[in-house]
Amino acid sequence: MSPSCPISTRRVDANMVRIISFQVALFTLIFLISQESAFAWVILFDFLMRALRLSSFSPFELMGKFVLRGWGVAPKLCDESPKRFALYLGLVTSLFIVVFYFAGFTLFATVVAVILLICALLETVFDFCIGCKLYYAIQIGKGLLGNDRNIQ
Repeated sequence: MSPSCPISTRRVDANMVRIISFQVALFTLIFLISQESAFAWVILFDFLMRALRLSSFSPFELMGKFVLRGWGVAPKLCDESPKRFALYLGLVTSLFIVVFYFAGFTLFATVVAVILLICALLETVFDFCIGCKLYYAIQIGKGLLGNDRNIQ
């Protein structure tokens, strides 16, 4: 299965995804430097709003729309499913950061935040989505194991 083949009928703007990942990277970096929990909460809230498809409440999506409109960038559409899977991974990761931080495990929270920062920077700078690659690997594995309802 090629990463370019359509997996879902829904499409998302890859430019928006990259702008949002830049903001995630920025807030994660600020969290790592300041160790101020408010930044971790903002990241978690944003991931949660987008996971629940309440993007009108997502601060990063609102800022992304503002930036894209201001720059006049044309949408670059891609499949939603891998990006959605990556979104859920980001939600879980940010939840771990908040939970570890408030449980007093700041070292674990820092390590998880560094992982989130690396993933967000890879998406922002190189358009390389770790969550998407995992999604494709899972889909290929399901097909090879005969657990995919579309492969016969």
